[in-house]
Amino acid sequence: MTQDSDGLSDPKAMRALAHPARLMILNRLRVEGSATATETAEIAGITPSAASYHLRMLAKYGFVEDAPPRGDGRERVWQAVDKPLSVGVDPDDQPEVRAAKVLLIAAFRRDANEEAERALAGADRESEEWREATLFSRHRIRVNPEELAQLNQEIVKLLEPYFTRLRSAKDAPEGARVVEAQVNLFPVAARIVPGLPTEDHDAG
Repeated sequence: MTQDSDGLSDPKAMRALAHPARLMILNRLRVEGSATATETAEIAGITPSAASYHLRMLAKYGFVEDAPPRGDGRERVWQAVDKPLSVGVDPDDQPEVRAAKVLLIAAFRRDANEEAERALAGADRESEEWREATLFSRHRIRVNPEELAQLNQEIVKLLEPYFTRLRSAKDAPEGARVVEAQVNLFPVAARIVPGLPTEDHDAG
């Protein structure tokens, strides 16, 4: 996996990761630990042979690797590579790199939105304790670039002790579950103003 100080930079690796099934497979390995192609296929809703292909592609670009074998070792076991995964757009990016970054970020956003929508759809089935602890919020803040960067670092520092890759189920307190923390910090872009409709816009 080719990375620079800001994260992923290899357009081929980013395009490979942007596939929905590969994102689901990688997330499964990062959150729940090692798994076989058959086990990841169940999560992604694909055949074991398709999952095996996607795992090989993820391995090709350094996102996953072989895990210690189980039992008789006849079935290949995979694990996520223990590295942070990030991508950021830079003004100096070459067109191919920028296009791949935008594609991957869009794939991340779709996956995040689907995760939130599933949580909302099942909110009424959660216990009162979990419902009260759950938060969906949106805020507008006023900061300069340095403050925004500092805020980003502080949020990551706050969340880091709870990352699933750093805190196993046995290390967490009783009743702990995997929780999605979605953080988006970005300058508000100017909205295109459509203007007022004409009086006869719906005349026919």
